[in-house]
Amino acid sequence: MLTSASRVDVMNRLGRAMADPTRARILLSLLEKPGYPVQLAHDLELTRSNVSNHLTCLRGCGLVVATPEGRSTRYEISDAHLTRALTAIVNVVLAIDDGAPCLDNDCDVPLCCDPKATA
Repeated sequence: MLTSASRVDVMNRLGRAMADPTRARILLSLLEKPGYPVQLAHDLELTRSNVSNHLTCLRGCGLVVATPEGRSTRYEISDAHLTRALTAIVNVVLAIDDGAPCLDNDCDVPLCCDPKATA
């Protein structure tokens, strides 16, 4: 049964979904066009089981929907409003304090910080 989520629940679901780099990559791919697990796995150089697990999470968070097509399942962003919102988020320019020490010694985000400089 589908239900509406509260505003706080929506923020928590979005945060959980986008916090994982693999889920973020899948969402970015689905923003471009609907996808199938096998094709997403190939395009993103991931295992099919990894993609399926992340798609299950994204479905549970309410961000994607699955449509059976014969023996395949097509995944797409669940709502046009969400597509516009995610596109707007992707286009945001963040102001990052590059003088702040990085708290993650394993950080590999380009231009985020230099983990060796904070060790």
